[in-house]
Amino acid sequence: MNENVNENVNDCDVIVVGGGPAGSCAAIVAARAGLSVVLLERGPFPGSKNMYGGVVYPRILDELIPNWWEEAPIQRWVTRRSTMLLTDTQALTVDFRTEAWGKAPYNGATAYRPDFDHWLASHAEAAGAQLLTSTTVTGLLRDDKGVVVGVTTDRPDGDLRARVVIACDGVNSFLAKQAGLYTHTDVKHFTLGVKETLALPKEVIDERFGVRGREGVDIEIIGCTGGVNGGGFVYTNLDTVAVGVVLKIAKLAGQALRPEQIIATLKAHPAIAPLIEGGEVKEYSAHVIPEAGLAMMPKMISDGMLVAGDAAALCLAAGIWLEGVNFAMASGMYAGEAAVEAVRAGDVSAQGLRGYQRRLSDTFVLQDHRKLRRAPELVLSDRVQHLYPQMVANVVERMFRIDNPQPKPGLRRILKQERKRAGIRRRDLIRDGLTGFRSYG
Repeated sequence: MNENVNENVNDCDVIVVGGGPAGSCAAIVAARAGLSVVLLERGPFPGSKNMYGGVVYPRILDELIPNWWEEAPIQRWVTRRSTMLLTDTQALTVDFRTEAWGKAPYNGATAYRPDFDHWLASHAEAAGAQLLTSTTVTGLLRDDKGVVVGVTTDRPDGDLRARVVIACDGVNSFLAKQAGLYTHTDVKHFTLGVKETLALPKEVIDERFGVRGREGVDIEIIGCTGGVNGGGFVYTNLDTVAVGVVLKIAKLAGQALRPEQIIATLKAHPAIAPLIEGGEVKEYSAHVIPEAGLAMMPKMISDGMLVAGDAAALCLAAGIWLEGVNFAMASGMYAGEAAVEAVRAGDVSAQGLRGYQRRLSDTFVLQDHRKLRRAPELVLSDRVQHLYPQMVANVVERMFRIDNPQPKPGLRRILKQERKRAGIRRRDLIRDGLTGFRSYG
């Protein structure tokens, strides 16, 4: 990425802060429309400060970068998706695989975020955006009416002015806070994602996970984080396996275990240990994640400014669906479109930028979050985290256990006995079932 920039960048149409997926997509759209765009990245290159513990769902790029799968730096195409419930000694897995996800246009892929973000930013540069790396934005510039008209940076003569600023500066956005848009900063809304990347030969990964070629596996886990509410994951890259946990920060702070100890316990579980045996730790990383969905989203539009990606808390942590990068890319694209619309109309006020909210509301970005607004609280609740895994695992174990000469007790009886044994009230089971049905149905 080019750090030797044109010195005449102090005035432009759009400044995008943050070279992640949201920022790069915003810059691509605005630059292709003919606007002058500056993309600011605090790291030495886009993606340099990122870790990522899931898969990328890039279908939103179908129109922005046609046939993106032919050039995107992916590791494996996810053709097998598993959801696993763990207790200390049990594991129940719902496992799905399909050949369709291993063919264009694909469904999801594992990717190293430094590679993926670098690639997206290169498209922004190719579209005409000017990338400034190793640049930290230190504040917002405002006119005498309080309208955002640019940013201050740590570069010499670092004030940059623009008609629209798009804040893609990540979780707990400094710029959104400074603009008075981000007020939902309670620690209960955040989790900490912690990941180890373990090196293993490709042929070993293929054999252990039952895949071939560029096929990949994504395993999402509940019941693996001890007394801390959260979840775990295992996914395959070409010659590494990522193992990690996502932990509710408020719960993590209230007990003695450290994240690396929780990961160690997960790695030692009899359902996980055979998959990663002999893996050498190549990386350990952590990242704060906005988990509360609609409950924590900031206002996303102000006079002269838009907020997108993680900065807008656009992360869907709903148990079955764990998505973020696709929401970031989509929101960045729609922010770019709204900026183009406002600049061309000569109205960059909040009213002139309202097309951004319309695009978010009319598409999956906010529609999925509205539909699943109750899901994050349900998935991270104490019952789902600490009671249901044991209850469900016991029910399944008893269904498959042969207790001759005793007759089979029947599912209804087993479920009632195990519900009582787990200490789950019938009304709570019904309430949680209804919440899940309304969210996922």
